[in-house]
Formats: sequence, C-alpha cells, structure tokens
Amino acid sequence: MTNLISVLFGITYLGMALGRVPGLRIDRAGIALVVAVVLVAVGAVPGDAMGEAIHFPTLLLLGGLMIMSARVGASGFYSAVAVWIAAQAGRPHRLLALTIAIGGILSAFLVNDIVVFAMTPLLCAGLSARNLDPRPFLFGLAAASNAGSAATLIGNPQNILIGQAGALSFWGYFADAAIPSVAALFISYGCVAYVWRASLGTPPTDAPTETVAFDRLQVGVCGLALAVLLILFGSPLPREISALLVAACLIISRTLPTRQLLDEIDVPLLILIAALFVINDAFARTGFPEQAVHILADYNLLPDRVSSLVPISLLLSNTIGNVPAVVMILKVWHGIPEGTLVGLAILSSLAGNLFLVGSLANLIVAERASVQGIHLTFRDHAKAGVPITILSMLVAGLWLWIGGYMPM
Repeated sequence: MTNLISVLFGITYLGMALGRVPGLRIDRAGIALVVAVVLVAVGAVPGDAMGEAIHFPTLLLLGGLMIMSARVGASGFYSAVAVWIAAQAGRPHRLLALTIAIGGILSAFLVNDIVVFAMTPLLCAGLSARNLDPRPFLFGLAAASNAGSAATLIGNPQNILIGQAGALSFWGYFADAAIPSVAALFISYGCVAYVWRASLGTPPTDAPTETVAFDRLQVGVCGLALAVLLILFGSPLPREISALLVAACLIISRTLPTRQLLDEIDVPLLILIAALFVINDAFARTGFPEQAVHILADYNLLPDRVSSLVPISLLLSNTIGNVPAVVMILKVWHGIPEGTLVGLAILSSLAGNLFLVGSLANLIVAERASVQGIHLTFRDHAKAGVPITILSMLVAGLWLWIGGYMPM
C-alpha cells in the first residue's frame, strides 16, 4: 500500500508539472480528482477521514471571495476599468503604468485569477483596435496580478491557504507584505517598459471610444461590501464566515440571477485544492514526509531561511505550480514559523512571474488572449518575466531578512 501511495503521489505532481496527461484531455484538476478517488477507494484515506483531510474553511473562504468578485464583474466595473485603460492608448507608457497599477491593486483585494479573467479580453480588443501590440500590456497585467496579490491573504489561492493554515493576521500580514509587493509592481513596469520598448514606441491609431454598461449603484454596493469584509477580517469572526456572510448578502438582488453569480465560481480550482488535500493526507500517512522533514532539520536544510526558500519557491512554483506546492508544504511540514509563512506567501506569489506556467493567472491571460487571436509565447513571457522575478524576489528576500522575518 505504501508503495502504491508513493507512486500515485509522484504521478499527481508529475501531472501538476506537465499540466495534462499526454494523449488525453485531462487537466490538473482532473488528474488530482482521479488520484484522490483512487486513494480513497483503496483505503489509503478512510472514507470517514476525508472531512479531516480537506480543509473546508479554506475552500469556503475562496468560494465566498469568488462570489464577491463575480458580483463586482456583473456590475460592469471590470469592463469599465479595462475600457478606460485602453482609452489611454495615445500614451503607451502611461497605459502600461495604469494597467500594472490597477491590475495590482484589484488583485490584492479580489482574487487575482478572476481579475485577469475579466479584464484580458477587453484589453485585447481595445488595444488591437488602436493598432498597438497587446503583448506588453498583457504581460504587464499578468505580472501585476501576481505582484499585487502578494500584498494580502486574499489575493490568490495559495495565500488564502497559508493565511488559514497559519491563522495569520490579515492586517498584520498586509503591513509585512505591502512594501515588497509595491516594489514588485514598479519592477514589473520597468522591466516590461524596457524589454518591449520597441512595441511601446509604436504610435497608436484612432479608434471609436468604446462604451460598456456600468451600474454605479451596484459598484457602490460592491465597494461597501468589500469595505465591510476588510473590517470583518480584523474582527474575531473567522475569515471564511466573514466572506460567506458578505457573499450571501451580495447574492440578494432584484436584477441579478443567483445562478449567474454561482456560475462564476471556479469549481475546477476548488476541486483541485480539495483533491490535493486528500492526496497529501494519504502521503503523510505513509510517514515518509515526516521522516524527510526530520532529516532536513538534522542537516539544517529546512527552507526556513531566505537563501533556501527563494530557490525552492522558484522551482516548485514553475514546475508543479504554486498552489499544489503550498498545499504540499503545509501538509508535510508542521510547526512552520510565522515569519517563514509570511515569506512563503510573498515569495510563492512573486515566483509565479518567472515563466508562463508559473501561475494560474499567467495561463488565464494567455488562454483568454488566444481566444482574441493574440498568442502569448513562453519565450515572449520569459523576456520580461525572468528579470521581473529575479529583481522582485531579491528585494523581497532582503526585506524578509532585514525585517527579521527570516534569517538569510
């Protein structure tokens, strides 16, 4: 049984790295779901222990945030912002700066995957209509979504996982992570502006001003809901209950069907995380992870130092993905110091900018752009992604060391 569990665990994370099974149309969520079901079927995880293996508060928090972000999208806010940004095409460098700034800010307080999903197609359409190369702006949006999401514990799925597992203070983490996150936004602008300077120097053509439906009242309601949520995050109320409470209030509407909001929940992502909880629980039951942690501790090789956590974050985020990597680390390594959890949240988010496969937000931008006929290649992304990641992680690493969060 132990050998079978180990093999299935290896197959899972090989699938996470490849993204699919060659010859089949099964993605990461499908791979994880199939393996989890097999492990439960063979008794590697008893059926009555599945509830303990899956951390439901994390899934509930993520689901609540998805509903809130869906309500923001339904109000027309994302569309209006994307169209307004594209209208600044007469000054490409200003357009790039706005794309990165707004994308980063929205990604900090609304799940970054949903932000880029909503904004990408409208940016593509607006930029193409003005004869501008959309690639630098789309790469800027992706980089900003990763950098901005590092600032809070609700910016991306892996930070939600870390915040819940470590019971980290929402505002305490924000105070710790805001500076390296903002620095990463400036670095993203500088690198994209330099690498794509030829494209940004192309004069745009005139195009009719686009208009989108924009309900100011609904946007105001969503803004108030976000403010209430952030206040609740500073209260003793559990974060998942706070998110669900706000989401429940936003579902109540005279004009917006409930199904429309629920359809925006990223069910495959929730399935992926739940299945990974089960798979990692089965592997933990073999005793191998605990033994490995003890061995690493004996040789002082645990990633509780900046010099070790940086390369591990880069490697895992750009192979198996930052969400699967964080699930695995949290399951096998118990008693992680709070400073290391802060470092893991920041560095795993910033590491997603290295390659196109480094984060789900990158892949969403690429997939949504391809529907518009714009192809974002691995090489094109790496031209700016590599320097952005190296510089931003260097700054973040120094910040974590100087601030006393982690030793060097």
